[in-house]
Amino acid sequence: DQSKSTIVLIALSLYFTGAKGQFCLNAFARKPNLPHAGYIDHMPTASAAPHWSTLPHAPAPGTALLCQRDALTDGRATLWELDTGSGPDQLFKLLLLRNGSAVTAFANRCAHFGVPLATKQAQLIFTPLVNITCNVHYARYRWADGVCEGGECAGESLVPVPLHISENGAICIATTGA
Repeated sequence: DQSKSTIVLIALSLYFTGAKGQFCLNAFARKPNLPHAGYIDHMPTASAAPHWSTLPHAPAPGTALLCQRDALTDGRATLWELDTGSGPDQLFKLLLLRNGSAVTAFANRCAHFGVPLATKQAQLIFTPLVNITCNVHYARYRWADGVCEGGECAGESLVPVPLHISENGAICIATTGA
């Protein structure tokens, strides 16, 4: 029937999201009725972004002292690893973004595949106060809110982690918020 679009599956990939230990399936398909035989559609499995507290090794709200604000360079994205008592190989990985006296945190987890945006500070790709880029497949996220503005996951967002900054500049995971 020519009125129905037939999709022929040509490849499958299985990947680990990191969120609650879930595996997701990506399907890459070809639409045989299109004139360009090499046309490939990417059809990722739709899923809502997890809440930060459901990610592996997430600290309890209000319990983790990260650092002093002055330890973070203004206009810099900084990778931060937090030992929440699960051992050195099971750290909660964050991305801290400083803009003046404000500090924003996101889980170091790409919205597209759930892999870290970078595993080492030297690998972290960012334009100060503008965007952060995943070094695996180059999805680009806005600095201000973590929304993907370019790449496979356009419109999706990094997972925000709420922070509390005390009067003396101590940065902790907040007890309320995102």
